[in-house]
Amino acid sequence: MRTFRNPVLPGFYPDPSAIRVGEDYYLVTSSFEFFPGVPIFHSKDLVNWNQLGHVLNRPSQLNLEDIIPSRGIWAPTLRYHEGVFYMITTFVDNDKEQHNFYVTATDPAGEWSDPVWLEDAPGIDPSLFFDDDGKVYYTGNRVPPEGQDYPKHMDIWLQEIDLKSGGLVGPKHSIWQGALKVGHAQEGPHIYKIGGWYYVLIAEGGTGHTHAVTIARSRSVLGPYEGNKANPILTHRHLGRSYPIVNVGHAELVETQHGDWWMFCLASRTCGGYYRNLGRETFLTPVSWENEWPVVNPGKGVVEFETAAPDLPEQKWPQSPARDDFTDGELALIWNFLRTPRGEFWSLSSRPGYLRLQLKPERLSDLANPSFVGRRQQHLSFRAAADMTFGPQAEGEVAGLVLLQNENYHFRYELGLEAGKPALRLIERRNGQEKEFASVPYNSERVQLKVEARGQNYSFYYRADERDKWNLLLGGANGTVLSTDLAGGFTGAYMGMYASSQGSESTSYADFDWFSYEELN
Repeated sequence: MRTFRNPVLPGFYPDPSAIRVGEDYYLVTSSFEFFPGVPIFHSKDLVNWNQLGHVLNRPSQLNLEDIIPSRGIWAPTLRYHEGVFYMITTFVDNDKEQHNFYVTATDPAGEWSDPVWLEDAPGIDPSLFFDDDGKVYYTGNRVPPEGQDYPKHMDIWLQEIDLKSGGLVGPKHSIWQGALKVGHAQEGPHIYKIGGWYYVLIAEGGTGHTHAVTIARSRSVLGPYEGNKANPILTHRHLGRSYPIVNVGHAELVETQHGDWWMFCLASRTCGGYYRNLGRETFLTPVSWENEWPVVNPGKGVVEFETAAPDLPEQKWPQSPARDDFTDGELALIWNFLRTPRGEFWSLSSRPGYLRLQLKPERLSDLANPSFVGRRQQHLSFRAAADMTFGPQAEGEVAGLVLLQNENYHFRYELGLEAGKPALRLIERRNGQEKEFASVPYNSERVQLKVEARGQNYSFYYRADERDKWNLLLGGANGTVLSTDLAGGFTGAYMGMYASSQGSESTSYADFDWFSYEELN
């Protein structure tokens, strides 16, 4: 029996939404303050995924100027109808106001349209449903019209939408308020029509430890909807905080071309206690049907690390090399910026074969667009390294590697000046307070920097080039500073390359010959 390992998308890939088009599967996830936004993936077997690009890859589509961490793009839904792909999502601004919009494409790997913003569409987590009669419905959550009975009590609502004019039409309908009276934060609704029933699948309980998936059904799309007496149909909240997979929820149902059913959901892996450095990841689990209700992972009822694979021909994709030598004309799809990039601060052509980062005045601790190019941490134990050439010209000029949770929780492993002389130093920023953990004089402009993490034990190394042995700068740093459990928010840890003049204008730059990342067993 062929099996697969969860998560199918490791690292910070939350709120999965997936569809099947013929024998092809497509999936999108949330991206929050990172640009480009909404990564989109393709699969033939539901397990192995190949990134096609990003849905929101132009500043005209996504302005993340000064956005607070964990705001920005929340919970996209992907749908397909009559040759057109639709991605609908919520942009959450710094005042936590919600702005819902959709974009379209005929090729999911191609260019997507500019946003169509929806008026009078309160709440978050929008979804589209195409009914058999040609009508299209918008579904989301909102504060109940009659008011909230308890904190975070939300209402799932539905309204017809005219996709030609880009507007909601007709009355709003409240269709469900979840399975449990205290099951707060009813959100993430998806509607399906299966066997004469309309089903609304939602998340409730919040996206933390009490996260859950619940479902209701109706003979009419407008309701009334009856909840499944077996709700929640999926949760791990009853398994305790020592269980290795936690906060399971926010799900999507997908039927294969052979009539089998599967569920994608988000969940987190803990490490070194109840710490979730990787954020919320994408998991996959089987579904069967009994009495016209879905049963998730029959006989077990939980998401497992290893599960029997879908009855689909296995389709593996070429693996990206562990080392990026920056020899292509464009950045690889794994790389992101913090917020929408402003100014030409990075280049792959100024020095062919290198990624050049201009020093910008913005710091990593600013709510801005710093000179940072990063990728997700995807494994609990990993090795990351880079080859950098950089000669700081003034106090405050720094460049190096960064391990990032947010602006107030991160490690900076950087080369800069101390008392006028070059030095390598490791700085931890925790709860907005900075502490220099280690420093060593370093007189060469070329340096290779390495981080090895085994669980929450992080060690930092350096050398001049491949001919030298690695020197330990610091071992045993506590990696929990990169967890959402300390830092808050909804994202996972990133790592990458960084250059800053820390408040001053500068013409200096850092050249990165390569960056490597690999899992450690």
